[in-house]
Amino acid sequence: MSSEKTNQSWGGRFSEPVDAFVARFTASVDFDKRLYRHDILGSQAHARMLTQTGVLSEAERDAIVAGLDEIRREIEAGTFEWRVDLEDVHMNIEARLTERLGVVGKKLHTGRSRNDQVATDIRLWLRDEIDAILAELNRLQQGLLQLAEAEADTIMPGFTHLQTAQPVTFGHHLLAWFEMLSRDHERLVDCRKRVNRMPLGSAALAGTTYPIQRQVTCELLGFEAIGGNSLDGVSDRDFAIEFCAAASLAMMHLSRFSEELVLWTSAQFQFIDLPDRFCTGSSIMPQKKNPDVPELVRGKTGRVFGALTGLLTLMKGQPLAYNKDNQEDKEPLFDAADTLRDSLRAFADMVPAIKPRREIMREAARRGFSTATDLADYLVRKGLPFRDCHEIVGHAVKYGVDSGKDLAEMSLDELRRFSDQIEQDVFAVLTLEGSVNARDHIGGTAPAQVRAAVKRGLELLAKR
Repeated sequence: MSSEKTNQSWGGRFSEPVDAFVARFTASVDFDKRLYRHDILGSQAHARMLTQTGVLSEAERDAIVAGLDEIRREIEAGTFEWRVDLEDVHMNIEARLTERLGVVGKKLHTGRSRNDQVATDIRLWLRDEIDAILAELNRLQQGLLQLAEAEADTIMPGFTHLQTAQPVTFGHHLLAWFEMLSRDHERLVDCRKRVNRMPLGSAALAGTTYPIQRQVTCELLGFEAIGGNSLDGVSDRDFAIEFCAAASLAMMHLSRFSEELVLWTSAQFQFIDLPDRFCTGSSIMPQKKNPDVPELVRGKTGRVFGALTGLLTLMKGQPLAYNKDNQEDKEPLFDAADTLRDSLRAFADMVPAIKPRREIMREAARRGFSTATDLADYLVRKGLPFRDCHEIVGHAVKYGVDSGKDLAEMSLDELRRFSDQIEQDVFAVLTLEGSVNARDHIGGTAPAQVRAAVKRGLELLAKR
């Protein structure tokens, strides 16, 4: 048997050290070291629990807790030496603790495994990430409400198929994004409940023979519930997949919003202006002002979709319980959380600074026969069937296309060529203000409803 040391926590079983390439290939410390704070919190809670059960003395507990605090300070000061041969964040911290405390440091791992340790760390980390993401989401929604209230009377064209459909207010349009983000908030809050279940105590896969008290560590770490099955506790990553699914939906919404911002800032639309600090120029075309922030958010959406697909694929063929495959869960999860948080932050900074070009929006709403439905509704109120009204207005629009006139620009005589039910009062219906004000119900585009929706939105944010 070789006397050469393997420098591994599991080295006693092996007769030769791991190949240098394999050590690098299987190590995760380069990316999982970002879990250090949560690993230390979990270890300190575990030590306190072991003291209550008599496995550790109070002096040993205090030494472990203080030693871990000092290691945290070393890491944050940048003086901690991360070693690839120790594989991961857990063994690096444990090895340093043992170096400081000797035998006492080795006692910390009593009653647990790296399998339940890493599952606990990821959940603690993701719980904090969700909280940070929710804070940025709230900030973005606050900005949307602020802008929507300021633009409650600003008229713009509403689109279907990217064709002018009906007039809406800019405030109403912005509140559509508020609603989407509210559902994203709900999904993330609901996801957090399932993230916040404690696997610690599952040990490697079957639990432990030591007299642990899982309720103690559960309370110390702020978990809402204890995992009910040790096999499940160490092996499943559905909570990470669920987060990536919620993150994908949120990024999809931000991507759609980005697409509109890109369109609206173009020379073809000119609906809004973004401050220079959110844009860049061209290396060759001096006139360019590129909306890089929304473009990049639109592009980064694919990374989050990829993380979701990658994690689903990672898990789909795994038998119970833990498998080394799960080392690959962290990088996509980390990237998805980072991408969503940063994208929300960028939008939360940018949205309140959007400057609408109100006259251009209004002029665009005047084009494209956007009040055609209002004319049809007017005729319905005169007693005609809607389908007949639809045909009548279709003929009027065709005339308008041929003559180059919008409906509101036609004379009464011209309009009466299509129906003798049309009277002078039709022009109140054909104005942009008349159109948006007529939709005065919950969820409608009327300025009064926009202001009421803003009020409801502020009340919702205040309750969170």
